Amino acid sequence: MRGFILALVFVVSAPGQQWVLQDSHSAASLRGIHSLGKGVAWASGTSGTVLRTTDGGESWQTCPAPPDSAKLDFRAVQAFDADTALVMSAGNGDLSRVYRTNDGCRTWKLVFGNPDKEGFWDALQFDGPGFGALIGDPVGGRFPVFITTDAGESWKRREIEAAPKQSLFAASNSSLSIVEDHKLCVGTGGGTTAFIADGVSSAIPMAQGEAAGVFSIASRIDGAARIFVAVGGDYKLPDQTTGTAAFRGPDGQWHAAETRPHGYRSAVAYDSASKSWIAVGTNGADISTDDGRNWRPFAVSERNWNSLSLPFVVGAKGRIGKLKP
Repeated sequence: MRGFILALVFVVSAPGQQWVLQDSHSAASLRGIHSLGKGVAWASGTSGTVLRTTDGGESWQTCPAPPDSAKLDFRAVQAFDADTALVMSAGNGDLSRVYRTNDGCRTWKLVFGNPDKEGFWDALQFDGPGFGALIGDPVGGRFPVFITTDAGESWKRREIEAAPKQSLFAASNSSLSIVEDHKLCVGTGGGTTAFIADGVSSAIPMAQGEAAGVFSIASRIDGAARIFVAVGGDYKLPDQTTGTAAFRGPDGQWHAAETRPHGYRSAVAYDSASKSWIAVGTNGADISTDDGRNWRPFAVSERNWNSLSLPFVVGAKGRIGKLKP
């Protein structure tokens, strides 16, 4: 296929290994990953890198880079099918952008640029094929939020009040989550660690500090209740376990994890097949089978992960893994 580099998977098997390592044919730091199922997934990272698979990771294609993106860091990718996707770069001012492809990444169109010179975008999420939200660090004391209802073709601005020294982390494109009725849920840090749901802020018992807080939130439905799990910590202290996870159960209250992940975690996701939560970070991964109350090490020999969209996980130097069944 013209314009693509084809990379075949190599499988590394070792005792206790939980991820089948893929050959991404890339050395980029990957932080964007979106698995659609039925073999389709997209990944993104530094130096304008966008990758795509349509065969469940048997091969990864290196997409032609979007225009003028060689110095951009694509921290987020959101896809609708094998041909249609958006990537979001994170950076100061004009370095934050959104590009869209409709033809399997052969060509790209710049659909949105950061209107705030002092702004910095952190996350891009979609709820279905039309409604999406993009959020960035505070500008003038308020989080800028941009909403699209036409799959990224146009955007409208909203704002959420921010506390002093409060910010977001663009580590895994999962500090923002969209739940029923297009409600936006945000996990913050940078000095004020909180959970913001539909504009209403509540305290969350996790690490606090300039480099600490919530890095990722995810949820699942349990009967009539929605269970939330948050992970994070301090990325400058990757082996510190204090304040690395919390959960919100059916009582609607946030609780600190009783047995914490064994280090800073940048992403968390629920695996419905095994009825478990998986959290990943630079020093490894952990698993919880009781909705975030207790965690235990998972695939302890495998490190340097940034983000996950199961069954895939991505990290530094082009690392992509696929969860074993």
